[in-house]
Amino acid sequence: MKSFINWVYGFALSLGGPGLFVVAFLDSSFLSLPQINDILVVLMVVQHKALMPYYAAMATAGSVAGSYVIYRIAERGGEAFLKKRLKKGHVERTLALYKRYGLLALLVPAVLPPPAPFKLFVLLAGVAEVRPLKFVLAIGLARGVRYLVLGVLAIRYGDFAIALMRTHGQAVALWVAGLIVVAAASWWLVRRRSR
Repeated sequence: MKSFINWVYGFALSLGGPGLFVVAFLDSSFLSLPQINDILVVLMVVQHKALMPYYAAMATAGSVAGSYVIYRIAERGGEAFLKKRLKKGHVERTLALYKRYGLLALLVPAVLPPPAPFKLFVLLAGVAEVRPLKFVLAIGLARGVRYLVLGVLAIRYGDFAIALMRTHGQAVALWVAGLIVVAAASWWLVRRRSR
């Protein structure tokens, strides 16, 4: 497995932005490559700081495209698949989250690091028949913020950011995700009160 991960790093780094897009697409769709996107964004930004927005955009676009594939599959028959694999109450409770909180139920898992069950929420968004444009915008916003924050940290801390991601990547991602979740929840509360 380690040789495969090393190959993925080498593949993505040799292609730059397009490699990042492919890895993000695969991670968000059919494969599970935890934290590889985060580390790749940091590695690429440290090497080419001026390209940070480009790398963040490619990682975001790949993640949106991969998630959209899973969303469309779920939209066409995901409920039966989920009911076979999950306890009955889990599907209903998560669908209730979509009804109660709307896209916030998708935004939060989209910014959380592994092992958050992001793909489960993508599947459930398809089952809940979240409108495609709202789905794409929510994933794009959440993942875009996540990769931009990582890019800014990479610019600010350079090689130290790479060492930190490799040794404490999950903790760093949890802190970044926590900040994003607090910002999203604040925005949601302000919007709700203004109604």
